[in-house]
Amino acid sequence: MSEEGITKLIRSDLAAFGGYVPSKAPEILSDKVKVPINGITKLDANENLYGCSPKVNEALGSYPYFNIYPDASQTELRQLLQGYTGVGSEHIIVGSGSDQLIDLLIRLFVGPGDEVINCVPTSDIFRFSTMLCNGKLVEVPRDEDYRVNVSAVKKAITKKTKMILLANPNNPTGTPTPKQDILELIDTGLPVLADEAYVEFSGETVTPLVPKYDNLLVLRTFSKWAGLAGLRVGYGILPPQIAGFLLRIKLPYNVNIAAQVAVRESLKDIDYLLGKVKVIVVERERLFNELSKLEWLKPFPSQANFIFCHVLNGKAAKIQQELESRGILIRHFDIPLLQNSLRISVGRPDHTDALIKALKEVGGG
Repeated sequence: MSEEGITKLIRSDLAAFGGYVPSKAPEILSDKVKVPINGITKLDANENLYGCSPKVNEALGSYPYFNIYPDASQTELRQLLQGYTGVGSEHIIVGSGSDQLIDLLIRLFVGPGDEVINCVPTSDIFRFSTMLCNGKLVEVPRDEDYRVNVSAVKKAITKKTKMILLANPNNPTGTPTPKQDILELIDTGLPVLADEAYVEFSGETVTPLVPKYDNLLVLRTFSKWAGLAGLRVGYGILPPQIAGFLLRIKLPYNVNIAAQVAVRESLKDIDYLLGKVKVIVVERERLFNELSKLEWLKPFPSQANFIFCHVLNGKAAKIQQELESRGILIRHFDIPLLQNSLRISVGRPDHTDALIKALKEVGGG
C-alpha cells in the first residue's frame, strides 16, 4: 500500500471530521490540580452531584443475572416509562443515553445532502450526528437572549429540509422555548425533535402532545435528574410508527442490564429523586444570585441544572484554567455565538460556596 495506507479508504467526508468535545474525567487530572482527586468539584457536565437513588446501588450490588442478555424489545422498561410519562408504551423507545436516540432519529430521516435546521448556539451533538450522516446543517441563530427565532426557522425551510432540532431547555444557555413556539414549528409538517434532557428541572414539557401529532419527537433522559449519567439511559416519546422504526434499526441490546435495573429502582424511588431535583432548583437560584453579584459576569436565567454566563471583563478560558488548578471544573466556550462564556453546573451548597470563593479570588481572569 502507499504511505497513506488504509486511511485512503476512509470516507472522504469524515477524514476531517471534528469530534464531540466531552467533559473531563477527574481521574485524568491527578497531576494537574492542587487538590486530591476526591476533592475535585465537578461542575462541567451537568451531572447530578447528589448521585442516584440508594435503591439503585443496593439492587445492582445484589443482582444475580449479569451473565444474561437484556430484553432487546425493552418490554418492562417501556411499561415502566408509560407509568412515569403518562404516554402509552407503543410511543416509547429506550437508548444508551438520549444521544444515541438523536443519532438514530437523524439517521432515520437524513441522508447525504438533506438539510437539518439547527437553532444555534445549542448542544453540539446535533451537529455531530448530522455530519456523520453527511447531512447539511442549516444554522438559524437564536436571539440575543438565546430564544428560538421561529419566523427565521420557517424562512429557512426548503424542499431539502428533513428535520428541525430543538433542545428545550437549551444547552448550554438554559433557555426554554414556549409551547406555542413549538406548536408553530410542528405546524410546518416537518419532524420536530424536542430534546427535553432537563425537563425535570424546568417542569415544562410537550410530552402530552406526542399522541396528537405524527411529527413531534420528544427525548428525555435519566442522566440528569436521576443521577444515572454513567449508566447511559435515555428514552424517546415518539409517534408509534417512528418508535417501531427505531426498534428495528437500533443495536439489539443497546441498553445494558445494569441500566435496566437502575431505571426500575429509580422509578420506585420517585419521591426521593424529585426531592433532590427541588433542592437543585433552589440551589440554582442561589447560584444565579451569587454570580449576579460579580460585576464581571453576566449570568442568564436558566430552566436547567446549570447557569450560563458571559464574561464581561476577562477571559473565560483563563478563568476555567484557574478554577481547574484549584480542583473546580466548569465549562468554557469561545466559539461563534458563545464567545468568552462559561457554563456552570448546579452542585450542592458547599460546591456553590467553593466556586464563588474561587471566582472572587480569580477575579475576571
